[in-house]
Order: sequence, then structure tokens, then C-alpha cells
Amino acid sequence: MRVGVRVLHAAQPTTGGVAHYLSALVEDQVRRGYDVIVACPSEGNLSAAVRDCGARQIAWPARRSPGLSVGPETIGLKRVVSAAAPEVLHLHSSKAGLAGRLADRRRHPTIFQPHGWSWLAVNGAVAALSRQWERTGARWCDRLLCVSDAERDLGSSIGIRADWEVIPTGVDLRRFTPVDEGRRIEIRAGLPVPAGPLAVCVGRFTEAKGQDLLMAAWPRIRAQAPDAQLAMVGDGAPSGAAPGADSGIHLVGQRADVEHWYAAADVVVIPSRWDAMSLSLVEAAACGRPVVATDVPGAREVLGDSERGTVIAPGDQPALVNAVVTALLDRERSESVGTALGSWAAAHVDRRLQFERISGLTEELAQRPRR
Repeated sequence: MRVGVRVLHAAQPTTGGVAHYLSALVEDQVRRGYDVIVACPSEGNLSAAVRDCGARQIAWPARRSPGLSVGPETIGLKRVVSAAAPEVLHLHSSKAGLAGRLADRRRHPTIFQPHGWSWLAVNGAVAALSRQWERTGARWCDRLLCVSDAERDLGSSIGIRADWEVIPTGVDLRRFTPVDEGRRIEIRAGLPVPAGPLAVCVGRFTEAKGQDLLMAAWPRIRAQAPDAQLAMVGDGAPSGAAPGADSGIHLVGQRADVEHWYAAADVVVIPSRWDAMSLSLVEAAACGRPVVATDVPGAREVLGDSERGTVIAPGDQPALVNAVVTALLDRERSESVGTALGSWAAAHVDRRLQFERISGLTEELAQRPRR
């Protein structure tokens, strides 16, 4: 391990999965003795988390969507890179990947980590432009880091040519771990949700995560499982009218005890429209809970071909209803599948191994001469 590597991370998202992942990665790198700097917007959770673990945060105003703001964002990030003089520049998600690669063009050894491809969030001409940009931008990173084989393969399929690295998403197995039935009953009784079979969906409310699809399907699920309850755990709120008090849908917001919600769940539902490898999927797997997830990149790498969970097509509402109802009502099968998933996760999703590989990559690139 090399102490003192200066790493500059850049990210636009300051809440949700990317921010959670980056906070943990920064904490790990500080512990290794790296000199860590994070450029990100000041609002949200990320900047405080960065400072709390002993890293430096530099304000980088940036918006999530593309548009006229890209020019000032690129100039601003170029100034940050120049001032920070990193040995390695690590860009997270699409906006930092765009601004950072345009600003630096591999003057510093560069890692780009998409956390989900940019063109999946848009349509038509914008999607075509996004795909073209990703093909062009790949030349300005030394390593394109994906969290699943499927994410890499999707990039390759549209013509991205890069020096690829796949390091799957990991979680803290000391926190996310199976509990026995007695403990599950105790945790469930302590949650602010009425008694009944419990479905849990974890994630910040976004179009990508597809919570609206699950909420739209919930009346049909509840028609077959009348006592079922649905807990929506995460930042934000659904678009449109809030669910009624008698709907069985509970918006519980972001929770520091999210592992308790997984433990209490009779099924964890991940209805994403697109993703790379969902953090909530990996957390649920580590907790050994039954999972219903859509067939987006990374899902089959965790769930297999349904031997460790149920995989359905994105947006297939009848399949979603059937899969959730089956998981809620066939408890014996669900527990068997969840146990198999937990056993797989114990051997494959340890965050310590993930971060060890990232540190190896970072230190390798830090040895490369600057351009």
C-alpha cells in the first residue's frame, strides 16, 4: 500500500447511491493514508460526509442534467483540478464524467466510473448524442470502471472502446447480514408500519428507480394479499398525489437504520427502469432477503437466472404483481431463495475486497507519468 496518494474525486450527485458509495470509498482511502479531495456541490449529504471522515471538499456547482451549464461546469472543474494537482482524477457519474474529461483530457491519470450509462436516462436525439459522447470521451480516461459485467457489456455494445475494469458493488457485511427469525420478528414489531406481510423498496425517488411502477401495481398486489404493507425507504417523494392512509403504502423517508427494514422485509422489490448494479439490491442480498428485481444491468449477476431471486422485465406490470404476490404468500419458497442469496452474497459482495481492488487500481495509475 502506498501512503500519500493524492486523489481528486468529482461527483455531481450528493444524495442517493452514488453519494453513499463515494462517502464510503473516501473514508476507506483516508484510512489508507491517501490525500483525498472531493469536488461536488455543497448541498446534499456528500460534502458533510467527506469532511467528517477527514477529506477535503471543494465546492463544484453542477446540475444533474446536461445543457448550457456544461460550459461553466467544465471551466470550474478545470480550475479545481489545476489547484488540487492530483496524482489520480476519479470521475463519478455522467456529469462529472463529461465535465472532467473535457476539462482534463488525460493530463492526469483518470478513472471514469459511470454508475449507470448516461444515455439510459434520455430519449431520441439526446440519447444518440450521449452515446456519441461516451464513445468519444472514452479516449480521455485511463480506465473505465464498471460495477458489473453487464454495465461494461452494454458500453461495448454501443461502440465504446476503453481500457475496462469491472469491480462489482460491495457492502459492509458487518452491517448488512442475515438475522435469525426471532430477531426479524423483534425488528418488524418495532417498525412504524402496521402488521402484515411487508414489501420494502429502498432508494431515492427517481424515474430510474421505478418506484412509481411499484406504487401503481400495489392495489393489484394488495387485492391478492389484503394485509400486505409497502414501505418506501429513501429520499424525496413520488410525483403526483401522495398515497392514501388506507393504501398500505408508507413513505418513511431516508433511514439511518435501513438494515432493519431489509431484515424485516418479506420481500425486497427493486423495480428499476435502468441501473448499473443497484446498491439496494446488493444490500438486500447481503441480508439474505427474498428479492424481486427488474432485469437491468447487474441484476442477473446477483440473482442468477432466478435461482437466488426473481428477475422480471422492466415495466412488466403483470409480472411485477405476480412476482411480489408469490413472494409474499409462498413464505417457505421465499425464505429458501433468500437464504441462497445470502450465502452467495457472503462470498461475493464484501466491500473491503471491492475497495482493496480500487486502491490497487488507484496506486497503479498514480505511478504513471503525467502528460
